[in-house]
Amino acid sequence: MLSQYSVAGKTAVITGSSQGIGAVTAKRFADEGANVVVTSRSQEDVEAVAAEINDSDRPGEAIAVECDVRDREAVEALLDATVEEFGGIDSMVNNAGASFMAGFDDISENGWKTIVDINLHGTFHCSQAAGERMQDDGGGSIVNLASVAGTDGAPYMSHYGAAKAGVINLTTTLAYEYAGHGIRVNCVAPGFVATPGVESQMGVAADDVDRGKVERRMGRSEEIADIVQFLASEASSYVVGETITAKGVPDIEESPEM
Repeated sequence: MLSQYSVAGKTAVITGSSQGIGAVTAKRFADEGANVVVTSRSQEDVEAVAAEINDSDRPGEAIAVECDVRDREAVEALLDATVEEFGGIDSMVNNAGASFMAGFDDISENGWKTIVDINLHGTFHCSQAAGERMQDDGGGSIVNLASVAGTDGAPYMSHYGAAKAGVINLTTTLAYEYAGHGIRVNCVAPGFVATPGVESQMGVAADDVDRGKVERRMGRSEEIADIVQFLASEASSYVVGETITAKGVPDIEESPEM
């Protein structure tokens, strides 16, 4: 791989990495020689991902740390464990998220707060805690995971869309504030991606998605991991405060036939 795309020797914390985009991204970074911290609310699940990485011939190493991103003390402990094990943090990938489908009138206050807390408040906790350590260590990269629900809206997912819109806006503002500290902040907004969660809801598995086909509206986790790696590498050194949308063929109004 060209050196500007390399993450070899870097340390990345990837939240929500027990499965789906997070797990694939952790494995991708380890493939490229980065040390990774896999974390989610289930220690058992992230230990399985870390074990798979460490038992393979990947040059990068992994540790598993249980963390609920809604809990600031847990987030601080996550970052402390990262620094203790690997000496610092180069990339914070805020991938942890959750949602459920419901009409706006059917979302309870608790349901609304839970989704906003995980998706937006969790990104706040992790970005602030990681940013503090990056400022002390000369800089780094923060990559937030949003969604097209945050750029376009999403029927029956108003809570999730609102939270992800907040993540996108936070990305822009934080990129401005952190630039002087040598920290780049960017965001990825995926469309439909064939994750285990999507497979259970829509019946489409990753193996059903042909990455070589341009005309499609379903992506693979590997395609999102590619973008995250780009944003964590020097190849994106002039990309600051941006949200990269990955959703396949765009929706446009076709011209009527004359």
